[in-house]
Amino acid sequence: MASIEVGRVCVKTAGREAGEKCVIVELIDENFVEVVGGSVKNRRCNISHLEPLEETIEVSDDVKAVKKDLEAL
Repeated sequence: MASIEVGRVCVKTAGREAGEKCVIVELIDENFVEVVGGSVKNRRCNISHLEPLEETIEVSDDVKAVKKDLEAL
């Protein structure tokens, strides 16, 4: 099982963006993380609404670069 960590690629399982890939860019607390993705807005997300995948991405302050790396997967 993949762990919840910065740079981990996940699939959202709930909400209007369900089924979309995203990347964890910040750990907020034990229940919430900040995610960003190609069609996922940069927002806070409950960890229970994410399905972590095996892939990871190097996360930087440049959101556009993170989105581009995610699309390359």
